[in-house]
Amino acid sequence: MLILVTNDDGYRSEGLTALADAAKTLGDVVIVAPVDEASAIGHALTLKRPLRLEPIATGVYAVDGTPTDCVNIAVTQVFKRLPDLVLSGINKGYNLGDDVTYSGTVAGALEAALLGVPSLAVSLRMTRGVYDFSFAAQAAVTVAGAMVQRPLPSRTFLNVNVPKGQPKGFKVTVQASRNHITSVAERHDPKGRPYFWIEEGQDSWHPHDRSDYEAVRAGYVSITPLQPDLTAHGALAAVESFPLWNEAGVR
Repeated sequence: MLILVTNDDGYRSEGLTALADAAKTLGDVVIVAPVDEASAIGHALTLKRPLRLEPIATGVYAVDGTPTDCVNIAVTQVFKRLPDLVLSGINKGYNLGDDVTYSGTVAGALEAALLGVPSLAVSLRMTRGVYDFSFAAQAAVTVAGAMVQRPLPSRTFLNVNVPKGQPKGFKVTVQASRNHITSVAERHDPKGRPYFWIEEGQDSWHPHDRSDYEAVRAGYVSITPLQPDLTAHGALAAVESFPLWNEAGVR
């Protein structure tokens, strides 16, 4: 298999290297990752400036863009075809629940899914000091190997989150949700002009016995199937009941 490994922490990340090394048991690995950290950038695509592709070492390339850019540059300029598998990570810090919408790590796997390539994103609990990526790398490769043997439905990918240390096992989960609290700090520069920092709010997770948050909290690797279809199918009937105009302009 030809395997693309990317991330949002940049090509120098130890988590990226650990994932790439572990993935070599599955096939030929090529890294195409951002030059600099691109965390919390979501599914952004660079359209208003040119992108540079820089060879770093054998099988390692850097792109001065987003994880989504990296996947597209890899497919069109490095491989000249679709890879057989895309792995994105290992991110330093969980990507759980609603946070997947912000995650550049998840976006790398999402872009691969849109292109029809089996993919997964993998994230490890944020810790102080030196990270041990060994368990997360092995978990990702285990899940990827199973996914290759038993392909997922089209346009589906996996979001994998790994607790610190030896996991107790694997759990198939759903996205957690939480009450979002916006926290923006206002400060002033030396000339008295205001500027702002968007901070991480202290949001509380809603309890759910099958959520990704509850799984990692209990010491398990969470595996959440995701899809790019954001349609709220349960709300279709409610929207259809709106008193809207028809083609003739009549309610």
